[in-house]
Amino acid sequence: MAGPLDGVRVLDLTTNVMGPYASLQLGDLGADVWKIEPPAGDTIRNVGPSRHAGMSSNFLHLNRNKRSLALDLKTSAGAEALLRMIGTADVLMHSMRPTAMARLGLAYENARARNPRIIYCGMYGFGQDGPYADRPAYDDLIQAGVGLPVLQSRKSGEPENVATPLADRAVGLAAGTAVTAALYRRSITGVGQEVQVPMFETFAQFVLGDHLYGYTFDPPIGDWGYARTMDPGRRPYRTSDGGYIAVNLYIDKHWNSFFAVSGHPELAADPRFADVHSRAEHVGILYEFLSEVFPAKTTAEWLRLLTDADIPSIRMHTPATVLDDPHMKGVGFFRDEEHPSEGRLRTMGIPQRWSVDAPELRYPAPRLGEHSAELLTEAGFDRDEIDDLVAGGAVRAAEVRAR
Repeated sequence: MAGPLDGVRVLDLTTNVMGPYASLQLGDLGADVWKIEPPAGDTIRNVGPSRHAGMSSNFLHLNRNKRSLALDLKTSAGAEALLRMIGTADVLMHSMRPTAMARLGLAYENARARNPRIIYCGMYGFGQDGPYADRPAYDDLIQAGVGLPVLQSRKSGEPENVATPLADRAVGLAAGTAVTAALYRRSITGVGQEVQVPMFETFAQFVLGDHLYGYTFDPPIGDWGYARTMDPGRRPYRTSDGGYIAVNLYIDKHWNSFFAVSGHPELAADPRFADVHSRAEHVGILYEFLSEVFPAKTTAEWLRLLTDADIPSIRMHTPATVLDDPHMKGVGFFRDEEHPSEGRLRTMGIPQRWSVDAPELRYPAPRLGEHSAELLTEAGFDRDEIDDLVAGGAVRAAEVRAR
């Protein structure tokens, strides 16, 4: 099965993490994603360990189910070639600033003139109606701009970013959803549209839904910040064998059961812990209690006790040990596959399950320009036109690499 988006052709001009993560969602769902790269390639190709230059770990995970066309859009021939391809496409995605796309002759108006059905998705740092409209943006900046490092400082003491490009990936998911919704709307109206997905505003919505808190009201009726999630005690807890366990005690049933299995049933009658409101006021005391009781038993002992009591818990993994997690093995999430040029790789499966049109892994992450001639042919270019584009430097085709 090819997936529910089988038949949708996506021209993906994005680079780094946010845009490629958005197009990864579409590719995994069956869309035919054409990764349009500059002649030097996507910068993420060289982020992380690699066996060959340009095929890093980070690139491999972000760019499966895509085919690569290396096209120099700064040449008139390259820009015109892309406009011609737009005529055969359903979606164009880019993460350049609008002024840069306009200079290349690739603004939405140009694309719509070639194909009124095109879904044109621009992923920008900031909404185009505000004073930051033309500023560059990266994950670190956007995390800071919405206050995430300050929220983290309530735990660490100093403002710090979270240890993953969370803004890139959250906004990438939002962009994938927006494109899918626009495709659905086009199926009703027959008309395409421009969709703008700004990082700053999108990630602000992602974070502030929890942390606007008292400032939700005007005038404020309390401080900003969801206290429970910012408390330094909200963390995995060390056990007697040096492992760590995460537990989420939230409702009355969870806490009362935990007080019992931890050997402190009397705490269930403590008025400080009687309900969700009183526990919220004394959450620091509760987290300190957890840090004191967990070292009394091994990780395995705690997991058995908590599981039997139906208390939400899980062993804390590292990115290495999660590979051996019995549930991950049971669902076949991690897979060993042979990449045509990079050899044996550990890949991740598609998490969702579909009763009909189940998606599948169709292409491994491509070498730069691996499919240049193939994709141009599918877009209607003949052999002579392709040779001229290559000879003129507008197109780069991958060299055959022996493993």
